[in-house]
Order: sequence, then structure tokens, then C-alpha cells
Amino acid sequence: MTKLSSTVHSPFEQTYFHGTRADLKLGELIEVGYKSNFGDRTAKYIYLTATLDPAIWGAELAHGNERERIYLVEPTGPIEDDPNLTDKKFPGNPSKSYRSKHPFKVVGEVTVWQGHPSEQIEAMKAGIAKLKEQGIDAIED
Repeated sequence: MTKLSSTVHSPFEQTYFHGTRADLKLGELIEVGYKSNFGDRTAKYIYLTATLDPAIWGAELAHGNERERIYLVEPTGPIEDDPNLTDKKFPGNPSKSYRSKHPFKVVGEVTVWQGHPSEQIEAMKAGIAKLKEQGIDAIED
């Protein structure tokens, strides 16, 4: 189920998702310059995806105790392939993951979605922690 803004969208427009724990309202902008979902540093890019699974991972792995959320977002400027995934893990960008320095406008929220099993989430978090111990940041700007 999705809450949509009053804007009418063509069914042929690309849909983008952003997973987080931030509590945002329709019309708000997700912008660079705030604390990253995945660390203590200020985000130089913001991320979105055209497929739901990476957005679910974004929500599940985001720092904080707030509720996991997945927003439908509209980019306000150019987007580029996310090099954290496309260059290192999934050549060709099958997850359709992107990043931008330009804001994303929140146009809806996906309110019903299936998360990953807790064992899978814990394994992913352990892998990220291991990389951090090795001095490798999960997100490279």
C-alpha cells in the first residue's frame, strides 16, 4: 500500500525508493549535508534505487532506533550510478541503485513491505562492521 501525493503521476514514469529511519512528510526534501544513514559522518551524496530490495536494505541497515521507512522519491537533479554497488559488487547496476548531490522530493511512502530475515540483517551488519575494522567505509564518497 502506498500513500501518494496529490500530484498525478504517469504509470510509465520511473519510480524511485529511499530507505531510511527518518520520519519525513510528503513534499519534504532529502538533502546532502545531514548525517548519513550508515555512519557518523555528513553525507556528501544521497541514495535512491529503482528497485525495492535495496531500499529495504537501506531502511534495515540505517542507524537509529526509529521505525524503518521506505519513501517514494523524485530526484530534483541529475543522478548517477552508485559506485559503492555498481563498480564493486554488481557490475551493470542490476539493483538500479543511484546517488546524487541534488535533493529528492518525498512523494509517497511504501507502508507495506517484507523485510529480510533477522539472521540475514545481522550477517550484513557484521560484514559492514568487519570492513569498518579494516578501515574500509561502507559508503565511499
